[in-house]
Amino acid sequence: MFPQQIIARKRDGHSLSREEIESFVQGATDGSWADYQLSAMLMAIFIRGMNAAETAAYTKAMMHSGLVADLGSVKAPKADKHSTGGVGDKVSLHLAPMVAACGVAVPMISGRGLGHTGGTLDKLESIPGFSVNRSLDEFRAQVARIGLCLIGQTAELAPADKKLYALRDVTGTVECVPLICGSILSKKLAEGIDVLVLDVKFGRGAFMPEKAKARALAQALVDVATAMGKPTRAVLTAMDEPLGRAVGNALEVAESIDCLNGQGPVDTMAVTYALGEQMLLLAGVAPNPTEARRQLERSLTSGAALVKFREMVMAQGGDVRAVDNRANLPQARLKFPLRSPRAGFVGDVDALGVALATRQLGAGRAKAEDRIDPAVGVSGLVKIGERVEAGGALCVIHANDERTLAEAITTLSSAIVVASHPGVAPRLVDEIVG
Repeated sequence: MFPQQIIARKRDGHSLSREEIESFVQGATDGSWADYQLSAMLMAIFIRGMNAAETAAYTKAMMHSGLVADLGSVKAPKADKHSTGGVGDKVSLHLAPMVAACGVAVPMISGRGLGHTGGTLDKLESIPGFSVNRSLDEFRAQVARIGLCLIGQTAELAPADKKLYALRDVTGTVECVPLICGSILSKKLAEGIDVLVLDVKFGRGAFMPEKAKARALAQALVDVATAMGKPTRAVLTAMDEPLGRAVGNALEVAESIDCLNGQGPVDTMAVTYALGEQMLLLAGVAPNPTEARRQLERSLTSGAALVKFREMVMAQGGDVRAVDNRANLPQARLKFPLRSPRAGFVGDVDALGVALATRQLGAGRAKAEDRIDPAVGVSGLVKIGERVEAGGALCVIHANDERTLAEAITTLSSAIVVASHPGVAPRLVDEIVG
């Protein structure tokens, strides 16, 4: 069938056959569909939706638009984690070595950030020399050797997604559950993993603020991945205030290293343990959540997780001195403590406001081609409900020029509210789907 016929069928509300969906994905891969035809199809799917069978067929076609990694040489069970993203979400950086230290291989292909801060790849690249560019053969060899590897999407893996995501970003078709499922799962299932755990966030700083919509996305992701033979669970977590006390690339790396040293913020570790428990349970190395939690805690107290992190940094060309001394991470020229105007309690820390401030400083991208400043951001961020004194620090702003510092001061002064009564943060780990 011609592209226009398939587009018209979806436009008119028909369910597409596997062959029609494969034609669409193939067209994105080899260029046989023009960009305007791909865009029209994306909009038709956005408006008309896809049923479960169509979504599964779309995801499978996306996954097989390139190579699927063969990790048969890795004898350990293989698990990965994916987050829908949030403010201060650095969990992958320390969770992967924790899980690897428990005997589960973690082959993780991550992305870059477009918005408030960098993605996992940008954070890792703030470690001097760290390379996220590895071939599939190098990826496979490192996972077999040390049990984990964190890289970017290679040209061989799910190439259709790169094309279609770029078009979704400029055609207003990003927030569509079937398209999100295809995008996330095609890359994750092409990694060669056995099981998958998803962190689906809701709240002001989340991709999908409404909890009901976030839950629907979580259920769809679990259903599609499970139907494709990959045991999957999703954990719903709140993202109304930033996760942890640091937002910004090198600053978040430093906080993840704190986590590996057993000194991580309470909220960051709560999400870390919730996701790690599900990874160990699905991988079959722990019989129940209590034992899974014990294994994860032991990976920290024994130092085994920190050793794994060091091994990964060294294997990917990073400066391991940064693991022991944060002075070896990029440092901002200006450090400004934002002071509380009064004594009281933290009534609110608006995740979106903090996100905007860090992007003003240069920690994130407004456009895909923007350069990220790895040193800037905020640290020492207060949490909702904490008591503060007049003149006490609400956070420390890390900036590299006076203009962006002034903008961030204004934004953060509105985002952090000091009140006479403590605010109440929502329950952080809300529900497990699947």
